[in-house]
Amino acid sequence: MIIVKRIDPGTLNLKEQVVSINRVTKVVKGGKNLSFSALVVIGDPSAKVVGFGVGKAKEVPSAIRKGIESAKKNLRKINVLETTIPHPVLGAFASSQVLLKPAPEGTGVIAGGAVRAVISACGIPNVLTKSIGRRNPHNVVKATIVALESLREKSAVAEMRGLAVEKL
Repeated sequence: MIIVKRIDPGTLNLKEQVVSINRVTKVVKGGKNLSFSALVVIGDPSAKVVGFGVGKAKEVPSAIRKGIESAKKNLRKINVLETTIPHPVLGAFASSQVLLKPAPEGTGVIAGGAVRAVISACGIPNVLTKSIGRRNPHNVVKATIVALESLREKSAVAEMRGLAVEKL
């Protein structure tokens, strides 16, 4: 299990993006209770920090606000190079998989929907992505964050293997 160090959201310049809003109903004795569920991704592109959260409420704005508060408790630091990611990586969550590949300068973010929200929130300017399997926004966001968390810098890999950086 990876222990994640808490990141203080007060020191960051966070920008939020709503990935999906879902109308949900609960059937009760008196009829149906209507509420909204919002999936929100927040991040600081300059600090390479990203997080996601889910909020539920009777109205959409309060669901989004709750999602943002939840996302602030769930921030993670991402290891990236200046313009792209260090190596190709595959992240999986449930039946969703997300493939991230490094891209040369000027390519831009080639991604759709939920993956684009996470990549742009953490500030990676050039990356190629492919969403494999189910396209459920919740699972795709989680799979993208799993993929980004598994990125390692050369120095960290060399230290783990007990080698010099030049031998990698």
